[in-house]
Amino acid sequence: MSFIKRDEWPEVGELVVASVNKIMDYGVYVMLDEYGKEGFLHISEISSSWVKNSRDFVREGEKVVLKVLRVDPEKSHIDLSLRRVTKRERREKLFLWKQNKKAESLMRSASQRLKIPLKDLYEKVWIPLEETYGSVYEGLERAAREGVEPLQEIGLSKELAEALTEIAKEKIKITSVKVKGILNVTCTKPDGVLRIKRALTKAEKIRVPSGSNIRIYVVSPPKYRVDVTAKDYKTANAILQRVVQTAVQDIKKAGGEGTFERG
Repeated sequence: MSFIKRDEWPEVGELVVASVNKIMDYGVYVMLDEYGKEGFLHISEISSSWVKNSRDFVREGEKVVLKVLRVDPEKSHIDLSLRRVTKRERREKLFLWKQNKKAESLMRSASQRLKIPLKDLYEKVWIPLEETYGSVYEGLERAAREGVEPLQEIGLSKELAEALTEIAKEKIKITSVKVKGILNVTCTKPDGVLRIKRALTKAEKIRVPSGSNIRIYVVSPPKYRVDVTAKDYKTANAILQRVVQTAVQDIKKAGGEGTFERG
């Protein structure tokens, strides 16, 4: 059993992690790790600068973060771009992808220990965690930190929740707490994208206590994820409140709108 979304197709604009399979004169063929499907990166989408040789930018076997340009399920064709992915987008996507791989490893450990088929765990645990907490790793991390409650909240039996929590505590090292939410930020001004970027950058750079951290990254415009880590929930919640106030106030001054949803 694999957690690859073999029956699904990525959406246009989505960031995907891919493995470089074959480099040709006219472009690069890759395999989308999360979907198990082949995609194509045309030489014109490799870099904003002139590309004489694709191998100057990518190598076979390398993991790359690409943006989906076009999807044609009928022809089993996916067009991708490397040059349209920013360094920040690449960093954030790889971070989430690595978390997902860790979650898969935890599920396989649970499958072996509990003698439950991966398919059953996928249906009973993976999908509910992803729908409730945004990612499976987030849910398991909460279980490692808070106990069985996050797992029982999604409908798991006490026995299964306790077993998964035990595995999560063994495999996930908790050194801080995390709170999060989604900022919905819009601005219809001609330079609205720049104004949004300035507002989010200002919010992300507010001063915080030592050991605390703020991460703001795009989910899909106008939604931006806000993650705050700190030594305890009181500190984390206070920082999150300041981040949201700073972002919303700044974008409103710039002629835009901003709202926040916790969770």
